[in-house]
Amino acid sequence: MGFYSNFIVPWGLEWAMSDPTFTQYRQAILADVYGEVLEIGVGTGLNLPYYPTKVRRLTLIEPNAGMNRFLQKRIDASPFSINYQIINGEKLPMPDNYFDCVVSTWTLCSIAQVDQAVSEIYRVLKPQGKFFFIEHGLSKDPTVQVWQNRLTPLQKLIADGCHLNRPIKNLVSEKFKTINLKEFYVPNVSKILGYMYQGVAIKSD
Repeated sequence: MGFYSNFIVPWGLEWAMSDPTFTQYRQAILADVYGEVLEIGVGTGLNLPYYPTKVRRLTLIEPNAGMNRFLQKRIDASPFSINYQIINGEKLPMPDNYFDCVVSTWTLCSIAQVDQAVSEIYRVLKPQGKFFFIEHGLSKDPTVQVWQNRLTPLQKLIADGCHLNRPIKNLVSEKFKTINLKEFYVPNVSKILGYMYQGVAIKSD
């Protein structure tokens, strides 16, 4: 990774995703997480203060080592046992049926082989394990979709591979048959950026 990915992107992510609007969504998603937990794309570690005491151990993965300047201080302040690895989510080194929960917050938008990442999430979850996620993606509004499709090439350049137009519901439902999902626009955020998928998917076998 070059200077932009390693230095500029982490600062931009920390600034943009620290907004209190996003914090309330983090808290809602993480409230029911428990046991042995994997978080993919931990970024600068903004989720760490909001994990509940029901968590036994955290495994964190992140492909961008530049996030460490923010992430490490949050790992150090966390009360949990943490295993942190600099890897991507497309080929996980963990065994099958290992985690009680997997967490992804605004990460599936930027993984290159996102179908493979969802398959890996499914593989490492225990039977009846839960995938907790909130992601931005493709709006239901055709007018908004036009601009999401037009602007995604630029967004990928400036936001380290982030897509505006991924159909998150479809991607998750290809592997998970049981999904409790909410779709909505974030107030006071552009509809192009702010169409959200918030849900819990359950591994059926």
